[in-house]
Amino acid sequence: MPEARVDVAIVGAGIMGASIAERLSRDGVRVALVDRRPPAHGSTAASTALVMWEMDVPLTHLAGEIGMAEAARRWRRVHKAVRGIDATVATLDADCGWIARPILYRAGTLLDPEALAAESRARAEAGLPSEILAAEAVAARFDIAPRDAILSGDAWEVNPVALTEALLRKAQARGASIHHPVDVVALEEGADAVTLRLEDGGTIDADTAIIAGGYERAPLLLPPPFEIVSSYAIATAPGTAPLWRENAMIWEASDPYLYARATADGRVIAGGEDEDFADAAQRDALIEAKSGVIAAKLAAMIGVENVAVDCAWAAAFGSSPDGLPAIGRAANHARVILANGFGGNGVSFAALAAEIVAAELAGAPDPDADCFSPYRFS
Repeated sequence: MPEARVDVAIVGAGIMGASIAERLSRDGVRVALVDRRPPAHGSTAASTALVMWEMDVPLTHLAGEIGMAEAARRWRRVHKAVRGIDATVATLDADCGWIARPILYRAGTLLDPEALAAESRARAEAGLPSEILAAEAVAARFDIAPRDAILSGDAWEVNPVALTEALLRKAQARGASIHHPVDVVALEEGADAVTLRLEDGGTIDADTAIIAGGYERAPLLLPPPFEIVSSYAIATAPGTAPLWRENAMIWEASDPYLYARATADGRVIAGGEDEDFADAAQRDALIEAKSGVIAAKLAAMIGVENVAVDCAWAAAFGSSPDGLPAIGRAANHARVILANGFGGNGVSFAALAAEIVAAELAGAPDPDADCFSPYRFS
């Protein structure tokens, strides 16, 4: 444990906590990071490993709720954060599987071809790197079933565990301390410090505590609009890919959605079919059925007869009404900051949170921080 009081104590050593620790350590902030598991052993290990700035909720749909100016503001801020990850990875001197990939967003039940074209125009007007491709052009370029799609740049695939470990090493080299297994059982806020009480009876005192524990205990800290649901995925055997050209990351504007990508060892990973419950036993009971549905959808999407599933799994997944994360000070706790990457872009949202938290603690709040407040739906 830290021998003296620290500036910031971070609870959670996944991609969110690691990103924040690395960013704060650049500013000379004294950081202690704790987790009840080894680093990257929670939701980070189950990540889809897609580093995107496109959100689960289409830009045009979000604009229908809050106006195009505000919707574009949020999307541009996430895009900026994703570009920032690319710059950070270049400083890590680590192999974390960081590879630029094109993204194809295919028309579906949420956005038909006409609505997809409108989505593309809205993105272009917001200054985001996307263009519309007609169905025939999609089939010719990527060798998949023809369907209109938006083609986007500034996206990457990554090994999220390797990235988390590299970020932690960088933070540690600058003086951050990392401790596990350490279970925080209570927070007590005083006039000049917040105290983290640990299961073994120890304590950590800090100026600020940041709660970055993924989806664990999140419902206890976040307002009801942020929900924990269940998501499903399959993987083919190594050496299966490529099954389409350019190893593009593909997903559909549908509900339920479908995404697919290839891995460095030639697996194809596909997933989706979320369910609105978090019970682990109920979730796992559906793995076999869900894997069959995902495999059939994948086969249809890429225009093959069938896809052989090597393994299938399910995991908890955080969702929000606008597909955006919860980042900001906790209600009634001036020394506690929440950093929860709810939505489909966990790695991207971790980078975003790192930038917002660093600005907040430096006394120069990010001008877009209010867009991601945990209480924006109140």
